Amino acid sequence: MSESPTAGDPADEPRLPERRSGGGRRITWIVSAVVVAVIVVVAIVVGVTGGSSDARTVRIGVADASEPYWKTFAALAKKRLNVTVTYVNFNDYSQPNPALKEKQLDLNEFQHIQYLANYNVTAHDDLQPIGATAVYPLPLYSLKYRTPDALPDGAKVAIPNDAINEARGLLVLQAAKLVTLKNGGTAFSSVSDITSHRVDVVALDASQTARAVLTGSAAAAIVNNNYATNAKLPKTNAIFQDDPASPIAAPYVNIFVARAADKDDPTYLKLAALYHDPSVEKGVQASNGGTAVFRDVPAATLRQELKTVQAQARAAGK
Repeated sequence: MSESPTAGDPADEPRLPERRSGGGRRITWIVSAVVVAVIVVVAIVVGVTGGSSDARTVRIGVADASEPYWKTFAALAKKRLNVTVTYVNFNDYSQPNPALKEKQLDLNEFQHIQYLANYNVTAHDDLQPIGATAVYPLPLYSLKYRTPDALPDGAKVAIPNDAINEARGLLVLQAAKLVTLKNGGTAFSSVSDITSHRVDVVALDASQTARAVLTGSAAAAIVNNNYATNAKLPKTNAIFQDDPASPIAAPYVNIFVARAADKDDPTYLKLAALYHDPSVEKGVQASNGGTAVFRDVPAATLRQELKTVQAQARAAGK
Protein backbone atom coordinates (compact mmCIF):
# COMPACT_ATOMS: atom_id res chain seq x y z
CA MET A 1 0.00 0.00 0.00
CA SER A 2 1.78 2.97 -1.16
CA GLU A 3 -0.09 5.42 1.04
CA SER A 4 -3.01 5.73 3.34
CA PRO A 5 -5.41 3.18 1.93
CA THR A 6 -8.69 4.37 0.55
CA ALA A 7 -11.65 2.09 0.54
CA GLY A 8 -11.47 0.05 -2.65
CA ASP A 9 -14.43 -1.34 -4.51
CA PRO A 10 -15.23 -4.82 -3.22
CA ALA A 11 -13.79 -7.44 -5.51
CA ASP A 12 -16.26 -9.70 -7.29
CA GLU A 13 -16.67 -13.10 -5.68
CA PRO A 14 -14.64 -15.75 -7.57
CA ARG A 15 -16.72 -17.58 -10.14
CA LEU A 16 -15.88 -21.02 -11.49
CA PRO A 17 -15.77 -21.53 -15.27
CA GLU A 18 -18.77 -23.04 -16.98
CA ARG A 19 -18.67 -26.81 -17.53
CA ARG A 20 -17.34 -27.94 -20.86
CA SER A 21 -17.65 -31.30 -22.56
CA GLY A 22 -14.59 -33.41 -23.24
CA GLY A 23 -12.58 -35.48 -20.74
CA GLY A 24 -9.25 -33.64 -21.04
CA ARG A 25 -10.82 -30.21 -20.86
CA ARG A 26 -12.98 -31.24 -17.90
CA ILE A 27 -9.94 -32.43 -15.92
CA THR A 28 -8.19 -29.14 -16.69
CA TRP A 29 -11.29 -27.21 -15.55
CA ILE A 30 -11.51 -29.15 -12.28
CA VAL A 31 -7.85 -28.53 -11.46
CA SER A 32 -8.20 -24.81 -12.27
CA ALA A 33 -11.35 -24.52 -10.17
CA VAL A 34 -9.68 -26.09 -7.14
CA VAL A 35 -6.77 -23.68 -7.42
CA VAL A 36 -9.11 -20.67 -7.60
CA ALA A 37 -11.23 -21.90 -4.69
CA VAL A 38 -8.25 -22.47 -2.42
CA ILE A 39 -6.20 -19.38 -3.23
CA VAL A 40 -9.13 -17.02 -3.95
CA VAL A 41 -6.85 -14.54 -5.69
CA VAL A 42 -4.21 -14.79 -8.37
CA ALA A 43 -0.77 -15.84 -7.14
CA ILE A 44 2.25 -14.56 -9.01
CA VAL A 45 5.38 -16.61 -8.47
CA VAL A 46 8.69 -14.87 -8.93
CA GLY A 47 12.04 -16.59 -8.62
CA VAL A 48 13.47 -19.98 -9.44
CA THR A 49 12.12 -23.01 -7.63
CA GLY A 50 14.31 -25.82 -6.54
CA GLY A 51 17.58 -25.40 -4.71
CA SER A 52 18.65 -27.24 -1.60
CA SER A 53 16.38 -29.16 0.73
CA ASP A 54 16.52 -26.11 3.06
CA ALA A 55 14.78 -23.92 0.51
CA ARG A 56 11.59 -22.27 1.71
CA THR A 57 8.59 -20.70 -0.01
CA VAL A 58 6.92 -17.66 1.56
CA ARG A 59 3.57 -16.33 0.35
CA ILE A 60 3.24 -12.55 0.65
CA GLY A 61 -0.04 -10.73 0.05
CA VAL A 62 0.35 -7.37 -1.70
CA ALA A 63 -1.80 -4.90 -3.61
CA ASP A 64 0.70 -4.10 -6.36
CA ALA A 65 2.41 -7.35 -7.40
CA SER A 66 3.01 -6.06 -10.93
CA GLU A 67 5.41 -3.36 -9.72
CA PRO A 68 8.99 -4.17 -10.82
CA TYR A 69 10.48 -3.72 -7.35
CA TRP A 70 8.71 -6.85 -6.13
CA LYS A 71 10.58 -8.86 -8.77
CA THR A 72 13.83 -7.34 -7.47
CA PHE A 73 12.80 -8.22 -3.91
CA ALA A 74 12.05 -11.84 -4.85
CA ALA A 75 15.36 -12.23 -6.69
CA LEU A 76 17.26 -10.99 -3.61
CA ALA A 77 15.27 -13.30 -1.35
CA LYS A 78 16.23 -16.28 -3.50
CA LYS A 79 19.88 -15.29 -3.77
CA ARG A 80 20.53 -14.26 -0.17
CA LEU A 81 18.02 -16.24 1.88
CA ASN A 82 17.27 -19.24 -0.35
CA VAL A 83 13.61 -18.24 -0.11
CA THR A 84 11.19 -18.42 -3.03
CA VAL A 85 8.70 -15.59 -2.72
CA THR A 86 5.15 -16.11 -3.99
CA TYR A 87 3.07 -12.93 -4.32
CA VAL A 88 -0.68 -13.13 -3.90
CA ASN A 89 -2.17 -9.98 -5.38
CA PHE A 90 -5.33 -8.34 -4.01
CA ASN A 91 -7.36 -5.48 -5.47
CA ASP A 92 -9.59 -5.21 -2.40
CA TYR A 93 -7.95 -4.02 0.82
CA SER A 94 -10.47 -5.93 2.93
CA GLN A 95 -9.07 -9.32 1.86
CA PRO A 96 -5.34 -9.62 2.73
CA ASN A 97 -5.72 -9.63 6.54
CA PRO A 98 -8.40 -12.36 6.65
CA ALA A 99 -6.32 -14.35 4.15
CA LEU A 100 -3.32 -14.07 6.49
CA LYS A 101 -5.42 -15.11 9.47
CA GLU A 102 -6.67 -18.18 7.58
CA LYS A 103 -3.07 -19.14 6.62
CA GLN A 104 -3.59 -18.60 2.92
CA LEU A 105 -0.63 -16.21 3.29
CA ASP A 106 2.51 -16.16 5.41
CA LEU A 107 2.90 -12.35 5.39
CA ASN A 108 1.28 -9.32 3.86
CA GLU A 109 2.56 -5.86 2.97
CA PHE A 110 -0.08 -3.37 1.89
CA GLN A 111 -1.17 -1.40 4.96
CA HIS A 112 -0.06 1.01 7.64
CA ILE A 113 -0.38 0.64 11.41
CA GLN A 114 -3.65 2.56 11.64
CA TYR A 115 -5.31 0.25 9.12
CA LEU A 116 -4.04 -2.85 10.94
CA ALA A 117 -5.20 -1.48 14.31
CA ASN A 118 -8.68 -0.87 12.95
CA TYR A 119 -8.78 -4.40 11.49
CA ASN A 120 -7.56 -6.09 14.68
CA VAL A 121 -10.12 -4.29 16.81
CA THR A 122 -13.10 -4.82 14.53
CA ALA A 123 -12.19 -8.43 13.60
CA HIS A 124 -10.99 -9.38 17.10
CA ASP A 125 -7.70 -10.51 15.57
CA ASP A 126 -4.07 -10.16 16.68
CA LEU A 127 -1.95 -9.75 13.53
CA GLN A 128 1.41 -8.15 14.28
CA PRO A 129 3.88 -5.87 12.43
CA ILE A 130 7.35 -7.33 11.92
CA GLY A 131 9.02 -4.56 9.93
CA ALA A 132 8.51 -1.06 8.57
CA THR A 133 8.71 -0.05 4.93
CA ALA A 134 7.89 3.62 4.31
CA VAL A 135 5.66 6.57 5.09
CA TYR A 136 3.96 8.54 2.33
CA PRO A 137 3.44 12.12 3.59
CA LEU A 138 -0.08 13.48 3.18
CA PRO A 139 0.11 16.93 1.53
CA LEU A 140 -2.05 20.03 1.77
CA TYR A 141 -2.33 21.61 -1.69
CA SER A 142 -3.26 25.13 -2.75
CA LEU A 143 -2.99 26.80 -6.15
CA LYS A 144 -3.33 30.33 -4.79
CA TYR A 145 -1.59 30.36 -1.39
CA ARG A 146 2.00 29.43 -0.66
CA THR A 147 1.82 28.66 3.06
CA PRO A 148 -0.91 27.65 5.54
CA ASP A 149 -0.46 31.03 7.28
CA ALA A 150 -1.45 32.76 4.06
CA LEU A 151 -4.88 31.11 3.96
CA PRO A 152 -7.54 33.69 4.90
CA ASP A 153 -9.68 33.19 7.97
CA GLY A 154 -12.75 31.21 7.03
CA ALA A 155 -11.21 29.80 3.85
CA LYS A 156 -12.68 26.48 2.75
CA VAL A 157 -10.29 23.52 3.10
CA ALA A 158 -11.27 20.07 1.80
CA ILE A 159 -10.20 16.80 3.38
CA PRO A 160 -11.03 13.14 2.52
CA ASN A 161 -14.13 11.87 4.29
CA ASP A 162 -13.23 8.18 4.65
CA ALA A 163 -12.49 6.93 8.16
CA ILE A 164 -8.83 6.24 7.42
CA ASN A 165 -7.84 9.53 5.80
CA GLU A 166 -10.20 11.96 7.55
CA ALA A 167 -8.35 11.66 10.86
CA ARG A 168 -4.95 11.97 9.24
CA GLY A 169 -6.07 15.00 7.23
CA LEU A 170 -7.29 16.67 10.41
CA LEU A 171 -3.98 15.94 12.15
CA VAL A 172 -2.17 17.57 9.22
CA LEU A 173 -4.39 20.67 9.51
CA GLN A 174 -3.75 20.79 13.24
CA ALA A 175 0.01 20.57 12.67
CA ALA A 176 -0.40 23.48 10.23
CA LYS A 177 -2.17 25.45 13.01
CA LEU A 178 -5.42 25.65 11.08
CA VAL A 179 -7.60 23.65 13.49
CA THR A 180 -7.49 22.31 17.04
CA LEU A 181 -8.77 18.82 17.85
CA LYS A 182 -10.32 17.43 21.01
CA ASN A 183 -7.64 16.03 23.33
CA GLY A 184 -5.00 16.68 20.69
CA GLY A 185 -6.57 14.34 18.16
CA THR A 186 -5.99 10.66 17.40
CA ALA A 187 -5.77 8.39 14.38
CA PHE A 188 -9.58 8.11 14.62
CA SER A 189 -10.58 11.78 14.95
CA SER A 190 -13.42 13.15 12.83
CA VAL A 191 -14.65 16.63 11.95
CA SER A 192 -16.89 16.45 15.03
CA ASP A 193 -13.70 16.54 17.13
CA ILE A 194 -12.72 20.02 15.88
CA THR A 195 -12.80 22.32 18.92
CA SER A 196 -11.56 25.48 17.18
CA HIS A 197 -10.68 26.41 13.64
CA ARG A 198 -9.29 29.24 11.55
CA VAL A 199 -10.54 27.68 8.31
CA ASP A 200 -13.78 25.93 7.39
CA VAL A 201 -13.17 22.19 6.92
CA VAL A 202 -15.26 20.32 4.35
CA ALA A 203 -15.07 16.51 4.15
CA LEU A 204 -15.37 15.12 0.61
CA ASP A 205 -14.84 11.79 -1.07
CA ALA A 206 -11.08 11.30 -1.36
CA SER A 207 -11.34 11.25 -5.16
CA GLN A 208 -12.89 14.75 -5.15
CA THR A 209 -10.42 16.73 -3.02
CA ALA A 210 -8.04 17.34 -5.94
CA ARG A 211 -10.92 18.63 -8.06
CA ALA A 212 -11.98 20.96 -5.24
CA VAL A 213 -8.63 22.73 -5.22
CA LEU A 214 -8.26 22.69 -9.02
CA THR A 215 -11.68 24.29 -9.60
CA GLY A 216 -11.24 26.79 -6.80
CA SER A 217 -14.22 25.53 -4.81
CA ALA A 218 -11.73 25.08 -1.96
CA ALA A 219 -8.79 27.36 -1.16
CA ALA A 220 -6.75 24.30 -0.18
CA ALA A 221 -7.23 20.55 0.07
CA ILE A 222 -5.67 17.46 1.56
CA VAL A 223 -5.05 15.19 -1.44
CA ASN A 224 -3.79 11.62 -1.34
CA ASN A 225 -0.71 11.06 -3.49
CA ASN A 226 -2.42 8.80 -6.02
CA TYR A 227 -5.20 11.33 -6.65
CA ALA A 228 -2.70 14.20 -6.81
CA THR A 229 -0.71 12.31 -9.44
CA ASN A 230 -3.82 11.51 -11.49
CA ALA A 231 -4.94 15.14 -11.32
CA LYS A 232 -1.44 16.35 -12.28
CA LEU A 233 -1.22 18.56 -9.21
CA PRO A 234 2.33 19.95 -9.19
CA LYS A 235 4.37 19.04 -6.13
CA THR A 236 5.31 22.71 -5.91
CA ASN A 237 1.70 23.41 -4.92
CA ALA A 238 1.98 21.28 -1.79
CA ILE A 239 2.12 23.95 0.91
CA PHE A 240 2.33 21.62 3.93
CA GLN A 241 2.57 17.94 4.83
CA ASP A 242 2.99 15.84 7.95
CA ASP A 243 6.53 15.20 9.16
CA PRO A 244 7.30 11.50 8.48
CA ALA A 245 9.39 11.30 11.66
CA SER A 246 6.77 12.92 13.91
CA PRO A 247 4.30 11.19 16.26
CA ILE A 248 1.54 12.38 13.91
CA ALA A 249 2.88 10.16 11.13
CA ALA A 250 3.74 7.14 13.32
CA PRO A 251 0.37 5.39 12.78
CA TYR A 252 0.86 5.71 9.02
CA VAL A 253 4.12 3.78 8.71
CA ASN A 254 3.56 0.98 6.20
CA ILE A 255 4.45 -2.47 7.48
CA PHE A 256 5.05 -6.16 6.86
CA VAL A 257 2.52 -8.13 8.92
CA ALA A 258 2.50 -11.70 10.26
CA ARG A 259 0.30 -13.81 12.50
CA ALA A 260 1.15 -13.32 16.17
CA ALA A 261 2.57 -16.85 16.41
CA ASP A 262 5.05 -16.04 13.61
CA LYS A 263 6.11 -12.54 14.62
CA ASP A 264 9.61 -13.69 15.65
CA ASP A 265 10.22 -16.04 12.70
CA PRO A 266 13.84 -15.31 11.65
CA THR A 267 13.13 -15.78 7.93
CA TYR A 268 10.18 -13.39 8.01
CA LEU A 269 12.22 -10.77 9.86
CA LYS A 270 15.01 -11.06 7.28
CA LEU A 271 12.51 -10.65 4.45
CA ALA A 272 11.10 -7.49 6.03
CA ALA A 273 14.63 -6.08 6.36
CA LEU A 274 15.33 -6.94 2.71
CA TYR A 275 12.84 -4.28 1.64
CA HIS A 276 15.48 -1.69 2.55
CA ASP A 277 18.08 -3.01 0.15
CA PRO A 278 19.07 -0.04 -2.05
CA SER A 279 17.94 -1.80 -5.22
CA VAL A 280 14.45 -2.38 -3.79
CA GLU A 281 14.13 1.15 -2.40
CA LYS A 282 15.19 2.57 -5.76
CA GLY A 283 12.40 0.61 -7.44
CA VAL A 284 9.85 1.73 -4.85
CA GLN A 285 10.72 5.38 -5.50
CA ALA A 286 10.48 4.85 -9.25
CA SER A 287 6.99 3.37 -8.84
CA ASN A 288 5.76 6.07 -6.45
CA GLY A 289 7.13 9.25 -7.98
CA GLY A 290 9.78 9.66 -5.31
CA THR A 291 7.20 10.22 -2.55
CA ALA A 292 8.26 7.38 -0.22
CA VAL A 293 10.07 8.24 3.00
CA PHE A 294 11.68 4.98 4.10
CA ARG A 295 11.45 4.06 7.77
CA ASP A 296 13.49 1.34 9.47
CA VAL A 297 11.64 1.05 12.79
CA PRO A 298 12.30 -1.83 15.24
CA ALA A 299 9.51 -4.38 15.37
CA ALA A 300 9.07 -3.81 19.12
CA THR A 301 8.46 -0.10 18.50
CA LEU A 302 5.94 -0.88 15.77
CA ARG A 303 4.07 -3.22 18.10
CA GLN A 304 3.94 -0.61 20.84
CA GLU A 305 2.52 1.90 18.37
CA LEU A 306 -0.02 -0.70 17.28
CA LYS A 307 -1.18 -1.13 20.90
CA THR A 308 -1.56 2.63 21.24
CA VAL A 309 -3.58 2.98 18.05
CA GLN A 310 -5.72 -0.05 18.89
CA ALA A 311 -6.59 1.62 22.20
CA GLN A 312 -7.58 4.74 20.25
CA ALA A 313 -9.75 2.60 17.95
CA ARG A 314 -11.55 1.06 20.91
CA ALA A 315 -12.08 4.48 22.49
CA ALA A 316 -13.54 5.70 19.20
CA GLY A 317 -15.98 2.77 19.23
CA LYS A 318 -14.53 0.94 16.23
